[in-house]
Amino acid sequence: MVSLIFRMKIKDGKEAEAIEQMEKMAEAVEANEPGVLAYVFHRLQDDPMQLVLFESYVDDDAFQAHMKTPHMAAFQASVRDAFDTSEIQVTRLERIAGVVRS
Repeated sequence: MVSLIFRMKIKDGKEAEAIEQMEKMAEAVEANEPGVLAYVFHRLQDDPMQLVLFESYVDDDAFQAHMKTPHMAAFQASVRDAFDTSEIQVTRLERIAGVVRS
């Protein structure tokens, strides 16, 4: 299993555009990527312009396939327009224990 936490901040005045892009991305992942166990965007309750994406894949092959999809390329382009790229943080996680339900 491969899991990541992706943190980013929406640019001022770009909230509607950012949310639209996140919704499109989540829909495309759900419809086209069976190797994705979780792909969930969150916003911080105390700072709604700060976003956290939790993503989890069955294995590294599924993660690598995700990175090569057309919807990922489109999302990456939107990130440059709607998000502050100077604040992007990506953390790869190592699973210790837990449960995943389908």
